[in-house]
Amino acid sequence: MEGIRSKGMVQVYTGNGKGKTTAALGLGLRATGRGLRVKMVQFLKGTDTGELHSVRYLGKNFEILRYQKTDKFIWSLSKAEKKQLEIDIQEAWQWVQQIVEGNECQVLILDEILAVVENNLLDIEQILTLIASRPFNMEIVLTGRSLPVQILEAADLVTEMNEVKHYFHEGVPARCGIEY
Repeated sequence: MEGIRSKGMVQVYTGNGKGKTTAALGLGLRATGRGLRVKMVQFLKGTDTGELHSVRYLGKNFEILRYQKTDKFIWSLSKAEKKQLEIDIQEAWQWVQQIVEGNECQVLILDEILAVVENNLLDIEQILTLIASRPFNMEIVLTGRSLPVQILEAADLVTEMNEVKHYFHEGVPARCGIEY
């Protein structure tokens, strides 16, 4: 398959429920199965996760990249660590822009990009400019908990994951192979 033969859409997976990254990965898996090239940039994630291992089996058509050098949550970073995170985010964003400008994939997943915007590590205008400048056939998937109205308006599809019940509240920690 040569790629998406129609206009690429902008999809958003948002909300406070579990499954945003999982849904984006599922879309990437499906696209890879049809011969599309997928690139996923994971922001604000530094820990070892199962998807990093899984995509190795998919070959060159599914790539996950991370630039964050810490595995701490943003709210627990020192000033120096936050400054390093800002540098990491800018490096990742430059890479994202190169992907779009070079039309290097048919599906571009920006995992936790909405959290990056929420934490003022990138300006929302940068995201909107990227969306507007993407190649005609490039699908862009954005994930994160908080959805700014400007991105809602720019999106073609928005799915909100809502937590109804979660075992985390009963003291069950994140489990290897399930949550990470």
